[in-house]
Amino acid sequence: MAEARLGRPPGKSEKNTARRRCQLLEAAIDCIVEYGLSGTTLAKVSKAAGLSQGMAVFYFKTKELLLEETLRYHYESYQSVWQQALAETPGKEKAASAVERLLPFVMADLHPEICNPRNVALWASFWGEAGARPRFAAICDEFDTVRNDKMLELCQAAEDSIGAPGWTVQEIVDTLDNITDGLWVRFHISPDSMTVAESRLLIARLMATVFPRHEAVILARVEKINSDLEAV
Repeated sequence: MAEARLGRPPGKSEKNTARRRCQLLEAAIDCIVEYGLSGTTLAKVSKAAGLSQGMAVFYFKTKELLLEETLRYHYESYQSVWQQALAETPGKEKAASAVERLLPFVMADLHPEICNPRNVALWASFWGEAGARPRFAAICDEFDTVRNDKMLELCQAAEDSIGAPGWTVQEIVDTLDNITDGLWVRFHISPDSMTVAESRLLIARLMATVFPRHEAVILARVEKINSDLEAV
């Protein structure tokens, strides 16, 4: 696996290696969205990338390795978005801002770079096969564990702010995680049933119910997120 990612043709620069590998991975995403996993081939991917099939074979050896690396590449992109959302959170050093740190982390799942028709179609393709393909499941588990641990940490920091009766930290983690997964599936199956902006407000209202002392801040922050993204 590592050799497929790090290898490069003799005489080619590292920059060209990274560019060509990225071309092939982006082309693989496009092919999976258009043809599904079963219909995606090295020939189709290399053609979509504007490269030779030999180049695809050099970097990824087989279709299965290409699919695994595409899933990993997509997860890395997803991870960078939620990590960036945390890094940019105002007041992140203040203990009192635990809920405010949790909010952008959750909303990262609905960021345009993550929640778009291309990406949700890709998630659906891989999720449908993960149960039958152990390598897919292992990659999903690797990245999902990192994210789940971070969400658990954030929710534990906000535990004193829980104001709704009966909620445990783990239940909040599971609910927030499952609701965004469910929204992705809904956007994929019925893309016109709800806008992403409406989905952000739905999650914000749930969080405001769980953390009532922060209701005004939560709703104001999400309204601003929606307003800022509409202006782009």
